[in-house]
Amino acid sequence: MCSANQPEIVGATLETPTQDQLNSWFYFPTAVYTIQKPEFLEPVKEVAVRHLKNAKKERKLDEIYPVYMTGNLLDEPSMQGFSTYVSSTAWNILQGQGYDMTNFKTIFTELWCQEHYKHSAMEQHTHGFGVQIVGFYFIDVPDNSSRVVFHDPKAAKVQIGLPETNMNMVTAASNMINFEPKSGMLMFTNSWLAHSFTRHASTKPIRFIHFNLAVQFTPPQVSIVPVEVV
Repeated sequence: MCSANQPEIVGATLETPTQDQLNSWFYFPTAVYTIQKPEFLEPVKEVAVRHLKNAKKERKLDEIYPVYMTGNLLDEPSMQGFSTYVSSTAWNILQGQGYDMTNFKTIFTELWCQEHYKHSAMEQHTHGFGVQIVGFYFIDVPDNSSRVVFHDPKAAKVQIGLPETNMNMVTAASNMINFEPKSGMLMFTNSWLAHSFTRHASTKPIRFIHFNLAVQFTPPQVSIVPVEVV
């Protein structure tokens, strides 16, 4: 499974051919976006820890699925700066990908915290029901934590895939790619890209925010000119 610190294949590139060399074009790119935003750690962690305490009062840690999850954190006032940044960045991502976002705004459908303990993992899945952008914000990431894995969305390609020459390199043959999360790291990707987490190997839990955003149509403003009655 290749790691994201290797060179990535990007879309719509052309290599100038020499004699008997093929033109190489790459279309339909898959993008994963990351940025370090440590300024949100303090307010986000305060809210997450408080809600996790409530979750721990309601049930014991499951031995098979050792994870605690909070409810939606969208109504927390101290999360406003974080949620505004995430929402506007999601809008910019879609606009930058070529979608006409003129009459759309991004809205959260979910924003919650997960706390995974040793041997916990997250199965491969996507988010539907109108979600366009998904992402994570990592709060506490001890050594030997889970890695975030993104899976090739081209089902037909995966079905007929051949053995990879080197699974540690990012190539056109890669079926998945993993990222090593860091505290304060914010990640975005399109909702159609399946993601999962490897098993958590640390004795200390990993905490992160998981969020989903959809879009909402906003009709253009129509100016009403008063008509003079004569």
